[in-house]
Amino acid sequence: MLIKRPKSWEISENKTTDENIYLNRRTLLKAAGFGGLGVAAALNWPGNAMMAAEQDPNADLYPAKVNPLYADAGRPITDEEINSTYNNFYEFGSHKRIHKAAESLITRPWNVVLDGLVENEMTLDFDDLVRKLPLEDRVYRHRCVEAWSMVIPWTGFPLKSLIELAKPLSSAKYVRFETFQDSKMASGQKQTWYPWPYTEGLTMEEATNDLAFIATGAYGKPIAKQFGAPLRLHTPWKYGFKSIKSIVRLSFVEERPVSFWQELNAKEYGFYANVNPEVPHPRWSQATEQVLGGKDRIPSKIFNGYGEQVAHMYTDLAPEVSFR
Repeated sequence: MLIKRPKSWEISENKTTDENIYLNRRTLLKAAGFGGLGVAAALNWPGNAMMAAEQDPNADLYPAKVNPLYADAGRPITDEEINSTYNNFYEFGSHKRIHKAAESLITRPWNVVLDGLVENEMTLDFDDLVRKLPLEDRVYRHRCVEAWSMVIPWTGFPLKSLIELAKPLSSAKYVRFETFQDSKMASGQKQTWYPWPYTEGLTMEEATNDLAFIATGAYGKPIAKQFGAPLRLHTPWKYGFKSIKSIVRLSFVEERPVSFWQELNAKEYGFYANVNPEVPHPRWSQATEQVLGGKDRIPSKIFNGYGEQVAHMYTDLAPEVSFR
């Protein structure tokens, strides 16, 4: 007799939110009486208004089809109003309420450069890219190094799909990510003590893991500016600062890159930054986390609960190094 053991991220169909319900938010709101401009008013959270989403040239791509392997994160999705008004985006300030300041982010035109140790160096227009690679919806947990967490329904594509376009050489060991630099547009970049532009890095094995995701949308519509429009990285097994926003360049390199936070304080923010509740941040514990919108703290999980998919990449590292 064949016994199928479900993977840690799989759930039974009877526990899954019906796809029609998940996708038809707009229809349900209209049925409740929020017709016409009322629908926009009902969803008029900062940076996420329905009308703004519909004006996006790629609005017809959202919502995308849900990837059944990532349809549930084991916890309820964080309310969009909470998620869209509690954000880290240092380009627009060091506080959490940057959503209004982030509205100054100009996302058209937007080009993404793929360069370095690759067969195909290229510059891609975002609006072309988002139609070139098939989009899908994934629900991921997000764990911040500051010990709070949320659950987000992203839309986008696997990072490995973008990498395949460039055809990296065998000598490429890492991917270095870089965001924009424009202090006239982003007031936070006037703070010269930060090493702008924001940079991050992954090993090639991490970057091509199926969990590594480029998000172009959230909550069934094009991604809001404070989330890192028009495209951002999300690596759900790592602390949130690894998930760089508003990407303009991916460089394939042989030497391990030094990231933004690592350059600021390598003792507190290392390259790997994997969620490890047994290794405290030098100034606070990582054993528990506060779920935004919830009342109680909950225990944090190694690799944020995604260990089955990613732990094999770190078997040669000491446990404390998996955080550093």
